[in-house]
Amino acid sequence: MSAVLDPATPSAAPAPSGSASAGPRTTGATRGLLAVALLLVGLALVSLASLAWGARDVAPSAVWDALLAPVPGDNDHLVVRDLRVPRTLIGLVGGAALGAAGALMQGVTRNPIADPGLLGINSGASLAVIVAIAGLGVSSTSGYLWFAFAGAAVAAVVVYGAASLGWEGVTPVKLALVGAALTATCTSVITVVLLTDTRTLGEYRFWQVGSLANRPLDVLTAVLPFVLVGLVLALAAGRVLNALALGDDVARGLGQDVVRGRLLVVTAVVLLCGSAVSLVGPIAFVGLVVPHVARAIVGPDYRWIVLLSILLGPVLLLAADVVGRLVVRPSELEAGLVVAVIGAPVLIGLVRRSRAVAA
Repeated sequence: MSAVLDPATPSAAPAPSGSASAGPRTTGATRGLLAVALLLVGLALVSLASLAWGARDVAPSAVWDALLAPVPGDNDHLVVRDLRVPRTLIGLVGGAALGAAGALMQGVTRNPIADPGLLGINSGASLAVIVAIAGLGVSSTSGYLWFAFAGAAVAAVVVYGAASLGWEGVTPVKLALVGAALTATCTSVITVVLLTDTRTLGEYRFWQVGSLANRPLDVLTAVLPFVLVGLVLALAAGRVLNALALGDDVARGLGQDVVRGRLLVVTAVVLLCGSAVSLVGPIAFVGLVVPHVARAIVGPDYRWIVLLSILLGPVLLLAADVVGRLVVRPSELEAGLVVAVIGAPVLIGLVRRSRAVAA
C-alpha cells in the first residue's frame, strides 16, 4: 500500500529532526498553515449553516440578532438559541473528538483503516448503555452519558491490559486483535439482549444510530473537560506517533519511550472516544476518513495530521447534520447515516488515488 495510506512504512514517516532539508519542512508547514486557515473559514461557514438551515430556515441576520440581542418570544430567536446553538456546539466538540481519536488510532496501531471502534471502545460504550437501559431503566440521553463513558474506559483498559501480556508487550497487531475480539464479544451480548427485550431495542436504536438532535446542553458541559484534556494530549502525541511510525526499534533508538508513548496515546483515545460516544453516539466514518484527508493535504507528519483532524472532524459532522436536515424536510436524517453515505465514497476515492500514486 502506498505511503499515503500506510504510516507503518518507513517512507511514510517524517524524517527525524535534522535529517531532512529545510525546503520540504518549510513547504509542509506552509501547506499546513494554509489548510488550517481554510478549515477555520470552513468551520465558521458550516457553523452558520447549522444555525440557519433546517426544517425552518432562519436568515443570517436573524441568527446574528439571536446570538447577540435575543428578543423574548421571537420564534426564530428561540429556534436558534434553544435548539440549534446546543446542536452546533455538540457537533463541533463531538466532531473534533472523533477526528482526533481517529488520527491517534491510525498512528498507534499503524493501521490505515483504524477508527475509534477498532479497540472495542465503541462496543464497550454500547454495551454499557445496554446495561443502563435494560438493567437500570435509564431512558434519557444525560443518563446514558456516564455509562457510555465508563464503558469506553473499561474497554480500553481491558484491551490495553490484554495486549500487554507476553514478552514483547503491547504491539499494534495485538491491540487490533484484542480490540476485534472484544468488539465481537460485546456485539454478541448486545444482540442477545436486543432480541429478547423490545423496550431496550426501542431505546437503544435512537442512541446507536448517531445524531446531534435532542442532546441537552448539560451533556456537553459534563464531557467538555475530558475532551479538552484529550485534545491537549492528542496534540502532544504528534512526535510520539511520528517516532512509532518508524517502528518500535527505530523509535527506541531515537530515545522514545515506546510503552509510555503508547499509553499516552491510548489515554487520549479513551478520553476522546468516551466523550464523543457519550455526546453523539457511535458515529462511524468520521474517525476513519478524516485522518486520510488530513494526510493527503499535509503528508505523513502526525503533528499536522492530528491538528487538521481536529478541524476536519467537526466540518464533516456538522455538514452531514445540515444535509440530513435539508434532504427530507420537514423530517430529517440522523447525522450518523449521512456521514456513512458521504464517508464511504470519499474513502474509496482516497484508496483509488493512493493506488494510482503508488503505481
